[in-house]
Amino acid sequence: MINQQPTADSSYIQQHLANERTFLAWVRTALAMKGIGFLIFGIELTAGAGSSFTRTLATVLSIISFCAGITVLSLGTWLFFKNKRTINNQQFQSASWIVIATSSLVAVVMFSLLIYVIVFA
Repeated sequence: MINQQPTADSSYIQQHLANERTFLAWVRTALAMKGIGFLIFGIELTAGAGSSFTRTLATVLSIISFCAGITVLSLGTWLFFKNKRTINNQQFQSASWIVIATSSLVAVVMFSLLIYVIVFA
């Protein structure tokens, strides 16, 4: 039988598992934001009655939503690796600015969807 040495991660298994679950929440948020953009554009395409302005607006909102989703996914990935390192070094600090940035991006996407629905639905 091979004698395996514990890794740095094995000292904080529970914290690392929580970090992985949090990362998956970031992924779900990013996918939802991208999905909203595709939904807006899909509605515009299937309705077919819109003007070129509404189609352009739907495209812009879709691009904004997609970029916000990519940003959230990037921040979540960066935060996962940062947290992994700081957990092992016992220097963990919560990242308040990332929460504020993500909340702002979600608010922009949702507000854009609201404006689109109110004005063009």
